[in-house]
Amino acid sequence: MIHSLFLINHSGDIFLEKHWKSVIGRSVCDYFFEAKEKAVDPENVPPVLQTPHHYLISIYRGKLFFLSVIQTEVPPLFVIEFLHRVADTFQDYFGECSEGVIKDNLVTVYELLEEMLDNGFPLATESNVLKEMIRPPTILRSVVNTLTGGSNIGDTLPTGQLSNIPWRRAGVKYTNNEAYFDVIEEIDAILDKSGTTVFAEIQGVIEACVRLTGMPDLTLSFMNPRLLDDVSFHPCVRFKRWEAERVLSFIPPDGNFTLMSYHVSSQNLVAIPVYVKQNISFFETGSCGRLDITVGPKQTMGKTVEGLMVTVHMPKAVLSVNLTATQGNYTYDLTTKVLVWDIGKLNLQKLPNLRGSLSMQVGAPRPEENPSLNIDLKIQQLAISGLKVSRLDMYGEKYKPFKGVKYLTKAGKFQVRT
Repeated sequence: MIHSLFLINHSGDIFLEKHWKSVIGRSVCDYFFEAKEKAVDPENVPPVLQTPHHYLISIYRGKLFFLSVIQTEVPPLFVIEFLHRVADTFQDYFGECSEGVIKDNLVTVYELLEEMLDNGFPLATESNVLKEMIRPPTILRSVVNTLTGGSNIGDTLPTGQLSNIPWRRAGVKYTNNEAYFDVIEEIDAILDKSGTTVFAEIQGVIEACVRLTGMPDLTLSFMNPRLLDDVSFHPCVRFKRWEAERVLSFIPPDGNFTLMSYHVSSQNLVAIPVYVKQNISFFETGSCGRLDITVGPKQTMGKTVEGLMVTVHMPKAVLSVNLTATQGNYTYDLTTKVLVWDIGKLNLQKLPNLRGSLSMQVGAPRPEENPSLNIDLKIQQLAISGLKVSRLDMYGEKYKPFKGVKYLTKAGKFQVRT
C-alpha cells in the first residue's frame, strides 16, 4: 500500500525518508513542491496529488509535511488517518512532533515506522502496544544503550497483541486512578459582508486521558447525543451499544487517546460566537485606502472569548498601513502582505476596533476584490454545539476514580468576506 514516507519541513527540505518496498527517488516530491508553491498557506496544499506513476498523499502537522507515496489506488482517508497516527505517536513518545526532536531520536523513529507499517500495510498503531515493543527514550536509557550497545526494543511480545483487547496492556497499576475527557470543537464558518452565515459546521473531538488500574469498563453518556452527525470512534467503543442507546461503552486504552470525533452540520445548530463589522475600501483616485474593523461577542453563552486574532491577506499593491488599535497590537509583513491583529481577550466594556489608512503603490490599478478576514479564537469551558457529558460510570473494578470533563471551542477555518 504505502511505498515510501518523506518528512518535509516548512522550508521544503526533506529531512527524513523511509521506504518499505522499493526505494523511490526524491524527485517524486517535485510534484508536491509545485503544489506547495501554488498554495497560499501550507494547510491549503491538496492532500491528494496524482502523478504519472504515483499518488502523493500528505498531511500538515506541527509545521511539518508527512508525505506518503502510493503506487496503487487506495482509499485516501485510510492513508491520511495512518499519517495522523504516526504524528500522534511521535507526539506521545517525544513530547512534541518537530524537526529537531525527530532528528534527535532518529533510531527510535525508524524503529517505530518499522513496527507501524509491515511491507506497506498498517500493523501496530496503538501507543500502548508500541510502548511495550519499543520503550520511549529517556536520558538514562540512552546512556545505558550507548555504553552497553543495547536498544529500546523489548524482548517479549506485547500482552495486548495476544488478547481480544489489543489496545490495552495487561496488569496496569496506578496509585492515583483518574479519567479525564476534553471535548474540543472547531467552528468552520463563512460569513458574508452583512454578517449573514453562508456556511457553518462544527468538527468535534473527545480526547481522553485515562489512567486506571486493572481492566475497567467505562460508560460515557451525553445529555443531547442526537445532535451528533457522522461520528467515528476509537476501536475500543462498542458500536452496537451506541446505535441502540446513544451511549459510549468501552474498555479504554491506557493513557492518552482520541475516543471519538464527530460532526455537526445542521447550520441552525451552529452558534457563531463573534460578529465582525468591517469596511475595507480602496479609492479610485489617489494611492490610498481605508480600513475599519470592529469585533464583538455574539453567542458566547456568557463565556469569555480568548486568543482572538484577525488575519487579513492584503492585495499586493498595498505598500504599508497606518492603523490605530484600541485593544491589542497589529503587525504588517511587507513581504507577504499579511496584516495580523492580535486582540487577545475580548473586552465587553469597550469593543476592540482597528482603523486607519492603507498606502497603495502609485499607478497601480484598484484591487478587483476586497480581502477576506480570517478569525482565530478560543472559548474555555464551552462546547458551542451544546454537547454535554451527563455522567461517567465504571464497572469491573471496585475503586472510585477521579473524573473530570473540560470543554473548549476554537475557530477552525473562520472567514468573514468583505
